[in-house]
Amino acid sequence: MPNPLQSPVGGLDYFLQGLKRLKEPAVLPFIAIPLAINILVFGLLIWWAGQQFSVWVDQAIAWLPDWLSFLHILLWPLFALTIALAVFFTFTLVANFIAAPFNGFLAEKIQRERTPHLLPEDNGWKDLVAIIPRSIAREGQKLVYYLPRALGLLILTFIPVINLAAPFLWALFSAWMMAVQYVDYPADNQQIRFRDMLIQLKSRQRTQLLAFGGIVALFTLIPLINLIVMPAAVIGATLLWIDRQAGQKN
Repeated sequence: MPNPLQSPVGGLDYFLQGLKRLKEPAVLPFIAIPLAINILVFGLLIWWAGQQFSVWVDQAIAWLPDWLSFLHILLWPLFALTIALAVFFTFTLVANFIAAPFNGFLAEKIQRERTPHLLPEDNGWKDLVAIIPRSIAREGQKLVYYLPRALGLLILTFIPVINLAAPFLWALFSAWMMAVQYVDYPADNQQIRFRDMLIQLKSRQRTQLLAFGGIVALFTLIPLINLIVMPAAVIGATLLWIDRQAGQKN
């Protein structure tokens, strides 16, 4: 069987592995609370975005100069896609911030199955208590990494002509951040610093990371299915991280 890390569709392979494992009895307890959080967050998202979406798109198009007014019909879908990516991805970050400790538990379970020697000693309930503030602090680091880059892309969205590339830049950035978001859980469990984890991710096989993150971002946009994306992405990213580390040693 080919290694999904080397496969052209490796990102999809890892995500599908995560989906397949969601039905396992041993995994279900780690999914219930994040699933409830997802239902709440995305329910609020759908309601709020439904109220504001047309307003945001109209405001974005209003920035176009008069001589480009004939492009409004063509640009509306591009601006709509840009705003949809920004909104859904931002709310995904919020949901992950709240669910971070539970995602860390889930990633640790997969790691203890495959690479227990790479984790600190299991101290039971003490570890469960300790991981909560650490996970929240780690999510803060991700937000610090994400916000200035997202702000830069948002500014580009309102610059005439240049903003034509905004949807594609948002899609690429969303794929990268989704990979960073979920691969960070197993990295954090191994007590690898966020900056060091980023260096490892950038050092090799970025295409597979972008493919995985892109698949996760795409499924996040699909109503109802997006409710199970988070735990599937955690499992898939953990398997991806384990295989990357094994590949670095070979």
